[in-house]
Amino acid sequence: MISVSSLVHEYDGVRALDGVSLDVADGEFVAVAGANGSGKTTLVRHFNGLLEPDAGDVRVNGTPVSDDLVAARASVGMVFQDPRDQFVAGTVREDVAFGPENLGLPREEVEERVAAALDAVNMTGRGDDLLSRLSGGEQERVAIAGVLAMRPDHVVLDEPFTGLDQPARESVLDRLDALHAAGTSLVVVTHDLRDVFERADRVCLLSDGRVLADDPPAEVRDRLSAASVRDPC
Repeated sequence: MISVSSLVHEYDGVRALDGVSLDVADGEFVAVAGANGSGKTTLVRHFNGLLEPDAGDVRVNGTPVSDDLVAARASVGMVFQDPRDQFVAGTVREDVAFGPENLGLPREEVEERVAAALDAVNMTGRGDDLLSRLSGGEQERVAIAGVLAMRPDHVVLDEPFTGLDQPARESVLDRLDALHAAGTSLVVVTHDLRDVFERADRVCLLSDGRVLADDPPAEVRDRLSAASVRDPC
């Protein structure tokens, strides 16, 4: 479980998050929605210690993130809005292998995880491809594979559909559906709920760094406009 309590984060004295509380249960699909600047990305970057709170508490599986960053980052996999921001190698295989290698796993297990992760995102046989030559949709899928190779309990995706054409969107959505069905908890950050509204167990609406609503999709529809989020229907 990811548990956030009374979280405050400031940038140069300006509050980006103002007392946010949120829980993500194991196996749950939560959409975090809001306008640009509402605090969505700032919130999820606390889940695995990419940001430190100015106040409040963030725990993963009951342990404060700050007490064990390695455990938090092994448990919470993050896919950034621009996949290129998280690439650390030149080829597909090298990049997907980076996380498992840093866990100190045996070579055989690293190779098995890489193969399984690439197969899961329909990139089998593409391990030697240069990341710089992939399309945006292919880069997104490799970023997801890199997270899957870590086998986290929770996968967080920040605006995963930005810039993707329809076939690429459908490919990513198919992978998210499979992860959810397998019991992995998902947090999808978005300003556009079209692809996730009906899939989510809950929608958390952020506005000006505060939680405006945190309920099943049908119960937040009448509050979407207040968060400057378009009704997906």
